[in-house]
Amino acid sequence: MTPETSSGDCGAGAFDPAEAQKRVRKLNSKASQLKLDLHDLSEELPLGWENILDVARRTYDAYAEIARLQSQIDQAAAATEVSA
Repeated sequence: MTPETSSGDCGAGAFDPAEAQKRVRKLNSKASQLKLDLHDLSEELPLGWENILDVARRTYDAYAEIARLQSQIDQAAAATEVSA
């Protein structure tokens, strides 16, 4: 899943900051586990070297999605403050 192809709030319908925040929390958990997996993989080298790119890509994608969603949440909050 990349930021450009992720499912979620992209597409039809209005952006829901509360739903995005829930997604960020879930992704943070997933990303933390992937980060640990990547760390464990590095400690076991050269065993499992074939998995480095896959685990690194999934870790990158999770953190990229978090950054994208957080940016949208921040923009929605700023827009709400301006209109208030």
